[in-house]
Amino acid sequence: MGLAAEREGRPALVRPVSMVDGVYDDIYRRLMSLEISPGARIAIDVLARELDISQTPVREALSRLEREGLVRKAHLIGYSAAPQLTRKQFDDLYEFRLLLEPEGARLAARNITPDTLAEIEAAAANMHDGNPPVDRNTRYSRFAQADAHFHDTVLRIGGNNVMRQALSGQHVHLHIFRLMYHARVTAEALDEHDRLLAAFR
Repeated sequence: MGLAAEREGRPALVRPVSMVDGVYDDIYRRLMSLEISPGARIAIDVLARELDISQTPVREALSRLEREGLVRKAHLIGYSAAPQLTRKQFDDLYEFRLLLEPEGARLAARNITPDTLAEIEAAAANMHDGNPPVDRNTRYSRFAQADAHFHDTVLRIGGNNVMRQALSGQHVHLHIFRLMYHARVTAEALDEHDRLLAAFR
């Protein structure tokens, strides 16, 4: 429809990006708070009715989440939440992070400037901000998103885009596993960030 409008000289209708972003954030929150359980089916029509919107932005948000590995799409079945990591998968992913993230931090330290340090400090501070959450899982979902942003900021400043892409989205899977099995992860992650910030300074 947009292309046809352009050919006829009429401006193409563009859906506000904020609508898709809002749907993405809502589904992300449900996944991270375990409101949508690992492996559970995600019905597009149900979400659209709950959010009082058309199905198109829901599909776009789910497509984005699929690229990030948070949901899966099966032919003739539709979308479902990604399955829960096994302990072996968690350990493998954690070891993978340990191989790459120290080097990413070293590269960031090499590129550090007052401005980039301020970016990292702002990302760390964001993990303490926000309105009081309704429950523990909602609080943790916000923390996980802020934590992923913190690590991505460090990797972006490091400048190795292959490394950044390889680690993109992996923090979320670790957090979902930890939410179910390890209650102290929030304090441990904050302590890790404090040590990293001290090294950058």
